[in-house]
Amino acid sequence: MTTQVVRPRAALPGRVSLPRQLNSEWIKLRSLRSTWWGLGATAVITVLIGWLVCLAQAHQFHNHERAAGPDGGFAIHIIPNAAQLSLTGIHLSQLIIGTLGALVVTGEYSTRMILATLSATPRRLPVLAAKGLVFGAMAIVVCEIANVIAFQVGQAALKSTHQQASWSTIGSVRAVFGAGLYLVLIGLFGVGLGFVLRSTAAAISTLMGLVLVLPLIATALPQPYDTDIGKFLPMLAGTQIIVTPYRDPDFLTPWIGLGVLALWVAAALAAGAWVLHRRDA
Repeated sequence: MTTQVVRPRAALPGRVSLPRQLNSEWIKLRSLRSTWWGLGATAVITVLIGWLVCLAQAHQFHNHERAAGPDGGFAIHIIPNAAQLSLTGIHLSQLIIGTLGALVVTGEYSTRMILATLSATPRRLPVLAAKGLVFGAMAIVVCEIANVIAFQVGQAALKSTHQQASWSTIGSVRAVFGAGLYLVLIGLFGVGLGFVLRSTAAAISTLMGLVLVLPLIATALPQPYDTDIGKFLPMLAGTQIIVTPYRDPDFLTPWIGLGVLALWVAAALAAGAWVLHRRDA
């Protein structure tokens, strides 16, 4: 008499699972030079722009100090947002990380590799989840490290003014780590738009329009509509997280602003999931 051994289905070789889907996306992302170039450029721009802005601020401070004369006079130059100055680079690096997020998706559609991906994964929503998780994990590490370095070198540039911020300054920790979260959310915004539009040019153009152009349009509106509408737009809401220590009370608080940006991103990812589920590749 023989005994038949029945293996559980989860142990069958070749079975698609979330860990394997994540590993597949990790292999694809790390093998693309554009991934490392994009993440590297995001980090370099974040640090470099923040450092240059702080150097310029320090130079302006000393010019005011010399103009005041030996007795100091009344020409006192105050640097109220030292921590925020060193994080100025995210306004430019957001364009790079957002573009990279879109390319993570649209690159597969342009090369038709998406057909192989969807053939290997009949259930399509795990594809979006895996791409978002892997890209987000890579981006959060790079962006947080970049912002920590930007803060350090920026405050070193302001040291001669004796008005530099430190980690114990109110709002500094929140601003530095919140800036990293902001960049990751912008990157995931690009991922969602990539799934919705499936075209690199269309996804990047839409992202730039929503992030950069809409705030300019809002400023053209008469008061108080410019603020009432503008404070809910992705960039104006999300960048409140780096404002220290003084902020405009007409705008959202830092964490609520970042939450509003997260809702924009969630809407883009949800729309991308719907398109991915309903439309053929």
